[in-house]
Amino acid sequence: MAQRFRERGAEVWVSSRHPAEGANLFLFEAEASTAIPIPPGALVLHSIPVLESPDGPRELTEDMLRRFTKEPARMVYLSTTGVYGAQRDVDENTVPAPLTERETLRVKAEEAVRRGPWSSLILRPAAIYGPGRGIQVSLREGRYQLAGDGNNFVSRIHVDDLAAHVEAALLADLTGAYPVADELPCTSREIAEFCSRLLGVPMPPRGGRASDRRVDGRAIRERLGITLRYPSYREGIPASL
Repeated sequence: MAQRFRERGAEVWVSSRHPAEGANLFLFEAEASTAIPIPPGALVLHSIPVLESPDGPRELTEDMLRRFTKEPARMVYLSTTGVYGAQRDVDENTVPAPLTERETLRVKAEEAVRRGPWSSLILRPAAIYGPGRGIQVSLREGRYQLAGDGNNFVSRIHVDDLAAHVEAALLADLTGAYPVADELPCTSREIAEFCSRLLGVPMPPRGGRASDRRVDGRAIRERLGITLRYPSYREGIPASL
């Protein structure tokens, strides 16, 4: 996202614990009470996940929003399709039904963003993959396991296509919450077989249970006018390698 907006000539600030090349940096401290220097009229991408702590998972959104020095004009929050819980078929009309504490915290974070005085949009990405991240990496390193018989469905979105969604979302005035995914949900076995052939490695062993979810991301693509660069893993995984 920093790269995309720098190319637009925008001034980019990144909150991080690590240096970000080509962007202004302010250090984000989870435990700090100091103000976060958000200039008035800024476009804000909020992508801080639920954090683990000795007392269990924590959601930082409420605390973070109170620390803003000025009100941004627009905020996009990257949530997760995990908020849908055990629901198998998901689209823009599916209501969250969180099952775990982490999923419930994500829903609360969404609500905190919506309550703010800014224009906001919630994006709920499916599994994010790309260079250095995804099944093509974990399979080659021997860390990937099939969930059961591998017939569970998983939806994905390439990181470049997710960045395109976020860029368009920050520059639009659309509100609400939408799932984000590519055009081809597939079973764990199907993508494992594809990667196994592509990489020339054995099929992975069976492991524990995993989510079973087919995500329809057409609505947000149509509303933001996005054409996917990688419509499915068949294009995205070879490009990521």
